[in-house]
Amino acid sequence: MGKEYFELLAKYNKESNRKMNDIIKTLSTEEWDKEFPGFYKSIHGLCSHLFMSDYSKLKSLKLIDNFQSLNDDYFNKTYSSKDVLFSNMNEYLIKRPELDDIIIHFINEINDNSLLKTTTFKNHTGITFEKRMDIILLHIFNHGTHHRGMISLYLEMSGKENDYSGLYFYG
Repeated sequence: MGKEYFELLAKYNKESNRKMNDIIKTLSTEEWDKEFPGFYKSIHGLCSHLFMSDYSKLKSLKLIDNFQSLNDDYFNKTYSSKDVLFSNMNEYLIKRPELDDIIIHFINEINDNSLLKTTTFKNHTGITFEKRMDIILLHIFNHGTHHRGMISLYLEMSGKENDYSGLYFYG
């Protein structure tokens, strides 16, 4: 897996999130916070989890090298897996594109050699991992696809038409 592969995934991630968020911004506050029978009980909860996970994985990649895209005050926060982020939907709709832009800039900054470097980090349960950057990036994009699928199901259950997947549109 080289840089070109991750450029495709970053582009897909950003555009899929944009399309999903175009639907999310049509939700009422009640629909945003409506409880469903899944592990993450609401669209709000899923969006919060996905943002927090992407944020924490990118923050762990800061330790690999002096990446300009990851070296600002944006990554000074520490979130707990129990945190529900975003006091309202509009806050999420501002923060998610910011993070997606950082991901794009970060992917543009890396090279094939940096993809093979490793970093050590703890997951939300405190387990320590040592992983190569390419594996962490693959996790970020796969995890995003997984949770966008869950959000898609919650949107369908709310009567909202949606179809924001399709990697082949971006390659």
